[in-house]
Parts: sequence; C-alpha cells; structure tokens
Amino acid sequence: MTALPYRPSLLGEVRQALRVRHLSPRTEEAYIHWIRRFVRFCGMRHPRDLRLSDVQRFLAHLAEDQGVSAATQNQAASALLFLYRRVLGRELTADGSGLQGVLHGVVMAKAPERVPTVLTAPEVALVLSQMRGVPALAVGLLYGSGIRLQELLELRVKDLDLERREIRLRRGKGQADRITVLPEGLLDPLRAHLVQVRELHDEDLARGEGSVALPDALSRKFPGASRDFGWQWVFPSRRKHVDRRTGERRRHHLDPTVIQRAVAEARRASGISKRVTCHTFRHSFATHLLENGYDIRTVQELLGHKDVKTTQCYTHVLNRGRLGVLSPVDHLLLGAARDSVNKPLATQFRSERLLISGS
Repeated sequence: MTALPYRPSLLGEVRQALRVRHLSPRTEEAYIHWIRRFVRFCGMRHPRDLRLSDVQRFLAHLAEDQGVSAATQNQAASALLFLYRRVLGRELTADGSGLQGVLHGVVMAKAPERVPTVLTAPEVALVLSQMRGVPALAVGLLYGSGIRLQELLELRVKDLDLERREIRLRRGKGQADRITVLPEGLLDPLRAHLVQVRELHDEDLARGEGSVALPDALSRKFPGASRDFGWQWVFPSRRKHVDRRTGERRRHHLDPTVIQRAVAEARRASGISKRVTCHTFRHSFATHLLENGYDIRTVQELLGHKDVKTTQCYTHVLNRGRLGVLSPVDHLLLGAARDSVNKPLATQFRSERLLISGS
C-alpha cells in the first residue's frame, strides 16, 4: 500500500512559513493565536472556504464587540493577511469569486497618537531605590541603555562588551542588529551578577546539563556552542524546562512578568501617580538624552528606530517639559514680579487657599 505524502496541519504550515522568514517567536505566537480565533469565529470552517466578508466581520467583531485597541485589531488583520498571502497563496475579493486580486476592503484601524509617559530623573531614581537584586539591575539597564524588555531578557553573555561599554542587540525588533550604550555605573553590579550566572552554569554542567537554545541552525553548525558560557542568558530563570524537541533539561531566560511585577510594586511604593511600565524607562532614556543635548539621529540609532519620525515623538514630550513653551500665565507672573504695581496679581496666583478652595 502506497503511503500518502505527509501534509502538515494548517497551523503547522503557518509556523513553517513564519520560521522560513525568520520572524520572531512572539510574532509566531501572536499570528497563531489570531488565526485560531478567526477559524473558531467562522464555525471551524477552513479559511480557504471563507470570503473577504468573513475577514471583515471578524475584524469588526474585535473592534465593536470585544473592544480591542486599534493596535490589536491591526495585529489580527496582519495575521490573516499573512495566512492568505503567504500560506494559502490566495487573495480574497469582495464577492468571493475566484480568490485572486488584492485583499482589499480590510480596514486597518488608525492607532491614536499618544505622547509617551516619561519620568523625570528624580522619579527614575525614586523607583529604582525601591528595587533590589536582579530586578533592580534589569530596570537599571532598561533606563541606562534604552532597550526593550524582551531585548533585555534575550541578551546572551557574549552580547555584553564590558570593556567598550556596549551592548550588541542581535535581531531585535524588526530583525535588525544594533549597538547601544552600557552604563558605566552598572559595570560593577553587572560583573557581580555575571559571576553568579557563571556559578549557576557550572553547576548545570556538573549535572550533565547546561545546554541553552540557540537561534536558527547554530546548534547543528556548532554542536558544542549551546553549553558555552558566552551563549548563556544574562538573566537566566531559576527553573528549568524540558525541551520538547531535544528532551534536554534547559534554562530559559527570566520570565518578563518577574520584572513587570517588580516595576509595578516599586511604582506603588514610591508613591508616583504616573502609569509606569518597563517601557516607560525606554521613553525616559530617549527624552533625557534629548534634554541633555544629544541629536535626534544618535537617539534614533540607540533606540533602533527605522524611521526618525518614530523618534520625533520624544520632541513632543520636550515641548511639554522644562525646555518647552512658556505659558502666558508665567509671562504674567514674571512681569508682575518685576512691576511693583502688579505685585497683587502675583500674590493672587500664589495663594494656595484661593487655588484649593476657590474662595
């Protein structure tokens, strides 16, 4: 009896198409999630049997019934576009006849333009003063280098150049490599941390373990590299997991929720009323560099933005800060302070009782 050729499942084909294009594991996870939800929404029918109107209904359902943000809706649309164009090799038309032409009619929601939340330097110091251990070092690097949380957690020991005070980010967001600054003030804590990471790795090696997942096909090209200290995570997890593909017990990097929870607790303890997340420290890094006179192109390169327009959002933050526009009220008060005739005006505005009670 002739064996039938192997054909992977739809989601298997999606994973294969994503990995061939070297898209990140997080993108793969997100796209698989939205394709699953789309299929369930359409009554478990195969996507090749669906029409553009089904895609539009699903995206409208997310926005109107589920209340998702514009960014979430756009991510779901991107996942479905990838499914039809790259996996099924088809395009939907408005009437569903002959799946060809361009997938048109899918309205991509416009994300609102928001000014990022930025902490002042004293506020950053206050939050960091509430943190200890690995979270304190991690957040210090987020602020001191401007890197994203996921980029921080995916750092390997070899990505740190302590002598040149540089961090080399491999295949960051957008699959682009870049170099950013390693703060001199964190060199000693970082060296002490790496000593502990080395000890942990040596213990794993003594147990016959110590292997770490490598990107792409490096494990086949360099079989011993997975146990080399240079390839180990800078922030390894204390727990181990069993790799389903190899059966090896390995350490993954620290889970992002460990740092996220530490930041939330430190913000509450500091009494700061602003919304503070791990990404807030990246925003603060960029804004403080611009405040200190660094040009926007330098900041763009350090952040890894492809387009300088993305970096320009921080100039809007500057316009609202101490380097920005002087309010007309401030002009009045400055004039009143210089003019003895108008001194009652300055006194009126400085009256705390008047401002609080309105009397």
